[in-house]
Amino acid sequence: MHIIVFGEKYKLTKFDEEKLQNDSIEYISFSKDSDIKELQTFFTKLFKQNIVDLIVLNSDMPLPNNLRLLFIKAKENGVKFMIMRHFLEEYCKKLALSPIGSNAKLLEAIKPYTKFQYFLKRVIDYTISIPLLIFSSPIMLYSIYRIKKESPGKILFIQSRIGLNNKPFKCYKFRSMHEESKYFNHYTQNEDPRIFAWGKIMRKYRLDELPQIFNVLKGDMHLIGPRAEWDELVQKYEKEIEYYNLRHIVKPGITGWAQVNYPYGRDLNDTKEKLMYDLYYIKNWSLWLELKTIIKTALVVLGKKGV
Repeated sequence: MHIIVFGEKYKLTKFDEEKLQNDSIEYISFSKDSDIKELQTFFTKLFKQNIVDLIVLNSDMPLPNNLRLLFIKAKENGVKFMIMRHFLEEYCKKLALSPIGSNAKLLEAIKPYTKFQYFLKRVIDYTISIPLLIFSSPIMLYSIYRIKKESPGKILFIQSRIGLNNKPFKCYKFRSMHEESKYFNHYTQNEDPRIFAWGKIMRKYRLDELPQIFNVLKGDMHLIGPRAEWDELVQKYEKEIEYYNLRHIVKPGITGWAQVNYPYGRDLNDTKEKLMYDLYYIKNWSLWLELKTIIKTALVVLGKKGV
Protein backbone atom coordinates (compact mmCIF):
# COMPACT_ATOMS: atom_id res chain seq x y z
CA MET A 1 0.00 0.00 0.00
CA HIS A 2 1.30 3.47 -0.92
CA ILE A 3 0.67 5.99 1.87
CA ILE A 4 1.16 9.75 1.65
CA VAL A 5 1.43 11.70 4.89
CA PHE A 6 0.31 15.21 3.95
CA GLY A 7 1.50 17.80 6.47
CA GLU A 8 3.80 17.82 9.49
CA LYS A 9 1.51 18.17 12.53
CA TYR A 10 2.67 14.83 13.99
CA LYS A 11 5.91 13.05 13.16
CA LEU A 12 5.67 9.27 12.92
CA THR A 13 8.30 7.43 14.96
CA LYS A 14 10.58 4.76 13.55
CA PHE A 15 8.47 2.23 15.49
CA ASP A 16 5.36 3.44 13.63
CA GLU A 17 7.19 3.01 10.34
CA GLU A 18 8.33 -0.48 11.34
CA LYS A 19 4.69 -1.47 11.86
CA LEU A 20 4.08 -0.27 8.30
CA GLN A 21 7.22 -1.89 6.91
CA ASN A 22 5.35 -3.57 4.07
CA ASP A 23 3.91 -0.24 2.98
CA SER A 24 5.49 2.62 1.08
CA ILE A 25 5.32 5.92 2.99
CA GLU A 26 5.91 9.32 1.38
CA TYR A 27 5.96 12.60 3.30
CA ILE A 28 4.65 15.78 1.68
CA SER A 29 5.00 19.14 3.45
CA PHE A 30 1.97 21.41 3.74
CA SER A 31 1.99 24.81 5.45
CA LYS A 32 0.81 28.38 4.93
CA ASP A 33 3.92 28.91 2.79
CA SER A 34 3.28 25.94 0.49
CA ASP A 35 3.02 26.49 -3.26
CA ILE A 36 -0.56 25.30 -3.87
CA LYS A 37 -0.22 25.18 -7.67
CA GLU A 38 2.89 23.03 -7.30
CA LEU A 39 1.08 20.70 -4.91
CA GLN A 40 -1.91 20.53 -7.27
CA THR A 41 0.36 19.57 -10.17
CA PHE A 42 2.16 16.99 -8.03
CA PHE A 43 -1.03 15.28 -6.86
CA THR A 44 -2.60 15.38 -10.33
CA LYS A 45 0.37 13.46 -11.74
CA LEU A 46 0.36 11.09 -8.78
CA PHE A 47 -3.34 10.27 -9.12
CA LYS A 48 -2.95 9.67 -12.86
CA GLN A 49 -0.33 7.02 -12.05
CA ASN A 50 -2.96 5.31 -9.88
CA ILE A 51 -0.45 4.29 -7.18
CA VAL A 52 -1.80 6.17 -4.16
CA ASP A 53 -3.93 4.11 -1.77
CA LEU A 54 -4.17 6.35 1.30
CA ILE A 55 -3.57 10.01 2.10
CA VAL A 56 -3.16 10.87 5.79
CA LEU A 57 -4.13 14.47 6.49
CA ASN A 58 -1.54 15.59 9.02
CA SER A 59 -2.20 19.32 9.32
CA ASP A 60 -4.63 21.74 10.97
CA MET A 61 -4.49 23.97 7.90
CA PRO A 62 -7.75 24.17 5.89
CA LEU A 63 -7.40 22.69 2.43
CA PRO A 64 -7.39 25.23 -0.43
CA ASN A 65 -10.38 24.84 -2.75
CA ASN A 66 -8.34 23.53 -5.69
CA LEU A 67 -6.74 20.80 -3.58
CA ARG A 68 -10.04 19.94 -1.92
CA LEU A 69 -11.75 19.41 -5.28
CA LEU A 70 -8.79 17.35 -6.48
CA PHE A 71 -8.93 15.17 -3.37
CA ILE A 72 -12.69 14.67 -3.71
CA LYS A 73 -12.16 13.46 -7.28
CA ALA A 74 -9.39 11.11 -6.08
CA LYS A 75 -11.71 9.79 -3.36
CA GLU A 76 -14.33 9.03 -5.98
CA ASN A 77 -11.67 7.01 -7.79
CA GLY A 78 -10.82 4.88 -4.76
CA VAL A 79 -8.14 6.82 -2.87
CA LYS A 80 -8.75 6.63 0.89
CA PHE A 81 -8.36 9.64 3.18
CA MET A 82 -7.83 9.67 6.95
CA ILE A 83 -6.93 12.31 9.52
CA MET A 84 -3.77 11.50 11.47
CA ARG A 85 -5.68 10.82 14.69
CA HIS A 86 -7.65 7.98 13.06
CA PHE A 87 -4.59 6.70 11.22
CA LEU A 88 -2.60 6.35 14.44
CA GLU A 89 -5.36 4.34 16.10
CA GLU A 90 -6.14 2.06 13.17
CA TYR A 91 -2.65 1.45 11.80
CA CYS A 92 -0.21 2.24 14.65
CA LYS A 93 -2.42 1.03 17.53
CA LYS A 94 -2.06 4.12 19.70
CA LEU A 95 -4.17 7.18 20.51
CA ALA A 96 -3.21 10.70 19.54
CA LEU A 97 -2.83 13.21 22.36
CA SER A 98 -3.13 16.25 20.12
CA PRO A 99 -5.26 17.77 18.62
CA ILE A 100 -7.67 15.60 20.59
CA GLY A 101 -6.96 17.54 23.76
CA SER A 102 -8.59 20.68 22.37
CA ASN A 103 -12.05 19.11 22.29
CA ALA A 104 -11.65 16.68 25.19
CA LYS A 105 -12.62 13.58 23.18
CA LEU A 106 -10.24 11.51 25.28
CA LEU A 107 -12.41 12.18 28.31
CA GLU A 108 -15.27 10.51 26.49
CA ALA A 109 -13.22 7.66 25.02
CA ILE A 110 -11.23 6.50 28.07
CA LYS A 111 -13.36 4.68 30.63
CA PRO A 112 -12.70 2.30 33.54
CA TYR A 113 -13.23 -1.41 33.00
CA THR A 114 -16.77 -2.66 33.40
CA LYS A 115 -17.42 -5.10 36.26
CA PHE A 116 -17.32 -7.99 33.79
CA GLN A 117 -14.07 -6.79 32.20
CA TYR A 118 -12.51 -6.40 35.65
CA PHE A 119 -13.62 -9.94 36.54
CA LEU A 120 -11.97 -11.28 33.36
CA LYS A 121 -8.81 -9.32 34.13
CA ARG A 122 -8.55 -10.85 37.62
CA VAL A 123 -9.17 -14.35 36.25
CA ILE A 124 -6.27 -13.78 33.83
CA ASP A 125 -4.15 -12.35 36.67
CA TYR A 126 -4.51 -15.44 38.87
CA THR A 127 -4.51 -17.98 36.03
CA ILE A 128 -1.11 -16.78 34.79
CA SER A 129 0.53 -15.28 37.89
CA ILE A 130 0.32 -18.36 40.15
CA PRO A 131 1.91 -20.78 37.62
CA LEU A 132 4.41 -18.05 36.70
CA LEU A 133 5.38 -17.67 40.35
CA ILE A 134 5.97 -21.43 40.69
CA PHE A 135 7.86 -21.67 37.39
CA SER A 136 10.05 -18.63 38.09
CA SER A 137 10.95 -19.54 41.69
CA PRO A 138 14.36 -21.03 40.74
CA ILE A 139 15.14 -17.91 38.68
CA MET A 140 14.13 -15.67 41.56
CA LEU A 141 16.29 -17.62 44.03
CA TYR A 142 19.25 -17.44 41.65
CA SER A 143 18.67 -13.69 41.21
CA ILE A 144 18.80 -13.24 45.00
CA TYR A 145 22.14 -15.08 45.05
CA ARG A 146 23.60 -12.96 42.22
CA ILE A 147 22.40 -9.66 43.69
CA LYS A 148 24.00 -10.48 47.05
CA LYS A 149 27.22 -11.48 45.31
CA GLU A 150 27.53 -8.49 42.98
CA SER A 151 26.08 -5.58 44.89
CA PRO A 152 25.84 -5.36 48.72
CA GLY A 153 22.55 -4.05 49.96
CA LYS A 154 18.88 -4.84 49.84
CA ILE A 155 17.58 -7.57 47.52
CA LEU A 156 14.33 -5.83 46.71
CA PHE A 157 13.90 -2.35 45.35
CA ILE A 158 10.67 -1.08 46.95
CA GLN A 159 9.35 2.17 45.57
CA SER A 160 6.17 4.20 45.90
CA ARG A 161 4.32 3.92 42.60
CA ILE A 162 0.99 5.35 41.49
CA GLY A 163 -1.87 2.91 41.00
CA LEU A 164 -5.61 2.98 40.43
CA ASN A 165 -7.21 6.42 40.87
CA ASN A 166 -3.84 8.03 41.60
CA LYS A 167 -3.42 6.11 44.87
CA PRO A 168 0.19 5.19 45.79
CA PHE A 169 1.29 1.65 46.61
CA LYS A 170 4.58 -0.11 47.36
CA CYS A 171 5.89 -1.76 44.19
CA TYR A 172 8.38 -4.65 44.45
CA LYS A 173 11.27 -5.24 42.07
CA PHE A 174 14.64 -6.94 42.24
CA ARG A 175 17.29 -4.29 42.72
CA SER A 176 19.36 -3.93 39.56
CA MET A 177 21.43 -0.84 40.49
CA HIS A 178 24.09 -0.21 43.10
CA GLU A 179 22.62 1.45 46.19
CA GLU A 180 25.47 3.89 46.68
CA SER A 181 26.02 5.67 43.40
CA LYS A 182 27.15 9.23 42.75
CA TYR A 183 25.34 9.18 39.44
CA PHE A 184 21.64 10.13 39.52
CA ASN A 185 19.06 10.40 36.77
CA HIS A 186 15.32 9.84 36.76
CA TYR A 187 15.73 7.94 33.50
CA THR A 188 17.87 4.90 32.79
CA GLN A 189 20.49 5.61 30.12
CA ASN A 190 22.44 3.40 27.71
CA GLU A 191 25.41 1.84 29.52
CA ASP A 192 24.11 3.24 32.80
CA PRO A 193 27.01 2.99 35.33
CA ARG A 194 24.59 2.35 38.21
CA ILE A 195 23.54 -1.07 36.87
CA PHE A 196 25.64 -4.07 37.92
CA ALA A 197 26.26 -7.12 35.70
CA TRP A 198 23.36 -9.36 36.77
CA GLY A 199 21.18 -6.27 36.89
CA LYS A 200 21.74 -5.78 33.17
CA ILE A 201 20.66 -9.34 32.48
CA MET A 202 17.61 -8.99 34.69
CA ARG A 203 16.55 -5.79 32.96
CA LYS A 204 17.16 -7.21 29.51
CA TYR A 205 14.86 -10.19 30.15
CA ARG A 206 12.62 -8.29 32.61
CA LEU A 207 13.49 -10.64 35.45
CA ASP A 208 13.66 -7.67 37.83
CA GLU A 209 9.88 -7.37 37.43
CA LEU A 210 9.16 -10.86 38.81
CA PRO A 211 8.53 -9.76 42.42
CA GLN A 212 5.65 -7.69 41.10
CA ILE A 213 3.73 -10.97 40.86
CA PHE A 214 3.09 -10.44 44.58
CA ASN A 215 1.67 -7.00 43.78
CA VAL A 216 -0.70 -8.65 41.32
CA LEU A 217 -1.82 -11.28 43.83
CA LYS A 218 -2.32 -8.54 46.46
CA GLY A 219 -4.53 -6.59 44.06
CA ASP A 220 -2.27 -3.55 43.61
CA MET A 221 -1.69 -4.38 39.95
CA HIS A 222 -2.89 -6.42 37.00
CA LEU A 223 -0.64 -8.67 34.97
CA ILE A 224 -1.29 -6.41 31.95
CA GLY A 225 -1.76 -2.66 32.13
CA PRO A 226 0.02 0.72 32.00
CA ARG A 227 3.43 0.71 33.66
CA ALA A 228 3.36 1.52 37.38
CA GLU A 229 5.23 4.83 37.48
CA TRP A 230 7.25 6.41 40.28
CA ASP A 231 5.17 8.97 42.20
CA GLU A 232 7.82 11.71 41.79
CA LEU A 233 7.77 11.33 38.02
CA VAL A 234 3.98 11.21 37.94
CA GLN A 235 3.84 14.65 39.55
CA LYS A 236 6.16 15.94 36.83
CA TYR A 237 4.31 14.23 33.98
CA GLU A 238 0.87 15.41 35.07
CA LYS A 239 2.11 19.01 34.84
CA GLU A 240 3.80 18.61 31.46
CA ILE A 241 1.74 16.02 29.56
CA GLU A 242 -1.90 16.67 28.77
CA TYR A 243 -4.23 13.96 30.11
CA TYR A 244 -1.37 11.92 31.58
CA ASN A 245 -3.39 10.98 34.67
CA LEU A 246 -6.04 9.30 32.49
CA ARG A 247 -3.83 6.19 32.56
CA HIS A 248 -4.60 5.88 36.27
CA ILE A 249 -8.24 5.14 35.57
CA VAL A 250 -7.19 1.45 35.61
CA LYS A 251 -4.66 -0.52 37.65
CA PRO A 252 -1.07 -0.66 36.35
CA GLY A 253 0.47 -3.87 35.05
CA ILE A 254 3.74 -5.80 35.14
CA THR A 255 3.78 -5.58 31.36
CA GLY A 256 1.56 -3.72 28.96
CA TRP A 257 0.76 -2.60 25.43
CA ALA A 258 3.12 0.37 25.71
CA GLN A 259 6.00 -1.76 27.03
CA VAL A 260 5.85 -4.23 24.13
CA ASN A 261 5.42 -1.58 21.43
CA TYR A 262 7.91 1.06 22.53
CA PRO A 263 11.32 0.87 24.28
CA TYR A 264 12.08 2.00 27.80
CA GLY A 265 11.35 5.73 28.15
CA ARG A 266 14.43 7.93 28.34
CA ASP A 267 12.86 11.40 28.17
CA LEU A 268 9.58 13.31 28.19
CA ASN A 269 8.90 12.63 24.51
CA ASP A 270 9.22 8.87 25.07
CA THR A 271 6.78 9.16 27.97
CA LYS A 272 4.26 10.89 25.69
CA GLU A 273 4.62 8.16 23.09
CA LYS A 274 4.10 5.41 25.67
CA LEU A 275 1.03 7.22 27.00
CA MET A 276 -0.47 7.03 23.51
CA TYR A 277 -0.16 3.22 23.63
CA ASP A 278 -1.49 3.04 27.20
CA LEU A 279 -4.61 5.01 26.27
CA TYR A 280 -5.16 2.86 23.18
CA TYR A 281 -5.04 -0.24 25.39
CA ILE A 282 -7.54 1.17 27.89
CA LYS A 283 -9.95 2.36 25.20
CA ASN A 284 -9.79 -0.81 23.12
CA TRP A 285 -9.43 -3.45 25.85
CA SER A 286 -10.52 -6.94 24.81
CA LEU A 287 -9.51 -10.50 25.54
CA TRP A 288 -7.78 -10.57 22.16
CA LEU A 289 -5.73 -7.45 22.96
CA GLU A 290 -4.85 -8.97 26.35
CA LEU A 291 -3.70 -12.21 24.71
CA LYS A 292 -1.79 -10.30 22.05
CA THR A 293 0.06 -8.33 24.75
CA ILE A 294 0.94 -11.52 26.64
CA ILE A 295 2.30 -13.15 23.46
CA LYS A 296 4.33 -10.05 22.52
CA THR A 297 5.73 -9.92 26.07
CA ALA A 298 6.83 -13.56 25.85
CA LEU A 299 8.52 -12.87 22.51
CA VAL A 300 10.35 -9.84 23.91
CA VAL A 301 11.51 -11.77 27.01
CA LEU A 302 12.73 -14.66 24.85
CA GLY A 303 14.56 -12.25 22.60
CA LYS A 304 12.59 -13.37 19.56
CA LYS A 305 11.13 -9.97 18.83
CA GLY A 306 12.20 -6.59 20.10
CA VAL A 307 10.17 -3.41 20.15
